[in-house]
Amino acid sequence: MEVLQEASLSGSTTIQREVVSTGLGPCAVRLQRGPDEHGHIADVFLHGAAGSWTTFQPLLSGAHERDRVLLDLPGWGDSTEGARLGSATVEAMAGAVVEVLNSLGYRSWNLVGHSMGGAIALHIAADWPERTLSVAAISATTFGVAGSTRQPSHGLTKLPWFVGMLLLMRFTALLGNAGRALIRLAGNTPFMRLLLAPLFAEPAAIPAHVIRGLARDGRPASFCAAARAVSQYDFARWHSISCPVIAVRGDNDAFTPQSDLDQLASLGPHIRTMTVPRCGHFAIVEQPVLVQELLDELWQR
Repeated sequence: MEVLQEASLSGSTTIQREVVSTGLGPCAVRLQRGPDEHGHIADVFLHGAAGSWTTFQPLLSGAHERDRVLLDLPGWGDSTEGARLGSATVEAMAGAVVEVLNSLGYRSWNLVGHSMGGAIALHIAADWPERTLSVAAISATTFGVAGSTRQPSHGLTKLPWFVGMLLLMRFTALLGNAGRALIRLAGNTPFMRLLLAPLFAEPAAIPAHVIRGLARDGRPASFCAAARAVSQYDFARWHSISCPVIAVRGDNDAFTPQSDLDQLASLGPHIRTMTVPRCGHFAIVEQPVLVQELLDELWQR
């Protein structure tokens, strides 16, 4: 583990940046320490396939009891160098997260996963039940995305915006670094807001820096690897989840249909589901206060 630097976050507490070696490559981690310096429980934030740790910035300015751990998963953010995308199954990504948490000395954790991060969090809950205290799966990309990736022609009728995004990412991935540069360049134009409009209930209200951030974090090869990983995952493993779970989607969510929440709810009474009004795929951005209230309620359970 290598400590690289420290930086302030929005004028509040300090975030410490570290790099931890994992089976999928080096993983950049941000730590926001809680008041208990000897705590062995962490709140862990796992971003989606079109993001990085910065996805959760709207949630980080408030007070917190425990350490917050925010990862750039291998292949995203500051964790692209040396990432082994060919091995990036859901199981391997979950294993990399646990490697990081073990390296940092945490014995148990609350997991907050957005999009792909929600699927990874649910897998960790299934495979490390004695250490996972709770899961908040925010617009987790699960059953619908898996089916649409395996059969894009069928997905066009169920999740057309996801299939369109997947085909676009597959094309730009073929361009290598030029494809990623093209996405970043488009991030500074009105076209990017139009392209990302399906992800939000009110795209015109989304701050420009959020749109630019999503373009900056766009990594076509990593996005395609994540979609492939979810499509190959055995969701039956989630029947062993025993901790409290809150699964959330926006009522205008283009990637997480209501049927995904219904299937999750069928796993047992410990899984609560909720559809957030006036919200798309990024409830963290569009409804951060409500998301924080849901997290506080979950952690009190």
